[in-house]
Amino acid sequence: MIERVGQYFPVLQKRLTQEGTSLSGGEQQMLAIARGLVTDPDLMLIDEPTEGLMPLLVELIAEMVHTIHREGVTVLLVEQNMEMALSISHRAYVMDEGRIQTFGPAKDILADEEIQRRYLSV
Repeated sequence: MIERVGQYFPVLQKRLTQEGTSLSGGEQQMLAIARGLVTDPDLMLIDEPTEGLMPLLVELIAEMVHTIHREGVTVLLVEQNMEMALSISHRAYVMDEGRIQTFGPAKDILADEEIQRRYLSV
């Protein structure tokens, strides 16, 4: 399993002797996901994996989450970056003030201009 996780996050393999606290923010997010993966889960809850990351790392994390799912792990992703989340999700729930306001196929939510305007605009 550790070898597979190393394939997902090759940058972490180069830093095996470093303490987690000395890693960059993006590397720490990768480490958090990697720690969950070594348990060989059927389901992973991933909370805000792209928070505060530069766009290049957001793309990398999104691809890793997508790959993890493709390889058989169900992923429950909590994310404020709606474009990234909806681009890799099958189903989505939109929450506002702690309540689910709408839900459905992610592609439908991404295409719905009213939902975009009401809940997902900045």
